[in-house]
Amino acid sequence: MQIGPYKLENNLILAPMAGISDRPFRELCKQFGAGLAVSEMVASNPALREHKRTLLKADHNGESGLRSVQILGTDPQQMAEAAKFNAKRGAHIIDINMGCPAKKVCSVAAGSALLRDEDLVKKILDAVVNAVDIPVTLKIRTGWDTENRNAVKIAQIAEQSGVAALTLHGRTRACKFNGSAEYETIKQVKQIVSMPIIANGDIDSAEKARYVLDTTGADGLMIGRAAQGNPWLFKQISYFLNTGKALEKPTTSTVNSTLLTHLDQLYSFYGNVSGVRIARKHIAWYFNHLGPIAQDTKNKINQATSPTLQQALVNSAFTLYSTHSAAS
Repeated sequence: MQIGPYKLENNLILAPMAGISDRPFRELCKQFGAGLAVSEMVASNPALREHKRTLLKADHNGESGLRSVQILGTDPQQMAEAAKFNAKRGAHIIDINMGCPAKKVCSVAAGSALLRDEDLVKKILDAVVNAVDIPVTLKIRTGWDTENRNAVKIAQIAEQSGVAALTLHGRTRACKFNGSAEYETIKQVKQIVSMPIIANGDIDSAEKARYVLDTTGADGLMIGRAAQGNPWLFKQISYFLNTGKALEKPTTSTVNSTLLTHLDQLYSFYGNVSGVRIARKHIAWYFNHLGPIAQDTKNKINQATSPTLQQALVNSAFTLYSTHSAAS
C-alpha cells in the first residue's frame, strides 16, 4: 500500500486512539505486524503545543518505521501550523481527525462534527496540504447521522485538496461505537475516488479482515479497539490474508512476556508513577483476551503503586491462570 512516496510493509494500520496509541503501544503493534501506527490525536491549539502531554502524544524518539501524527482542530491556519510543527519534529505523515465522536471534541465542532460543514472541511484540508511537503491523510466517519451520510462528498473534497489517503470508519458520529459498522458506504467511496481507501470499524479477527476487504474493495484496514491487549492481531491478519490459514494464538507464556515488555516501556516512557497508572487498563485488556481472573487479583493489580509490585502481581496472576487452565 502506498501513501504519497511511502510504501507500507503491509496494508494494516493501527488506529489513533486517545490515551492508548502512545509510542510504546505503537512500537509494539509494529513489532507484531502493523504496517503503520498513527499517533493519538494532538490538539492544534498553539497554547497547548508545548505542553508536556501534547509533546508526549507525538513523541517518536527511537520509533521504528514511518511516523504518522494525527492533528485535531477547527481553525485552518492553526491546523496548518500544527502540521508544520509536527513535520519539523519528525512526522512523515500528517493525519487529520474528522472522525472522533467524543462529546468533548464535537462540542467544540472538531472531529466528526466537522462533517456538517463541508466548506470548512475544504478550507482545513487545503490549508494543511499546502503547509507541508509530506503526505496528508484524513480520517472520517460516514456522516453526522444516518440521515446525513456525506462521506462520498467529503472524499471527493479530500481528493481535490490533494489528500493522500482516506480512512473511513463505518459508523456515523451519532452512532459513536454502538451497533455494528456498515461497509456499504466505504464501498461507495472506494468506487468514486482513486486515492487509497482504508476501512475501519469492527475489524476484530483475520476472517473479518478478509470479509471487509472483499466487501469494500478497500486498499487497507485500520484496527483500533480489537488491538487493545492483543497486538499480535496484526500478525494473525497478515498471515491469514497471505495464506488463507489461521495462525495459532500466542501461548500464555508469550502473552505474559509481551505484557511485561509493554509495562517496562510504559514505565520508561511516562515515569514510574504515571506509567503504573496508565498500565492498568492495558493489563486488563490483556487478561480479557485470556479469560476471567479473580476479582481480588484485579483489585490488587489496580491498587499497586510501584512498577515492581505491579509486575509481580501480573506474574502471579499468570501463574494462577496457567494453573487453573491446566486443571481444567
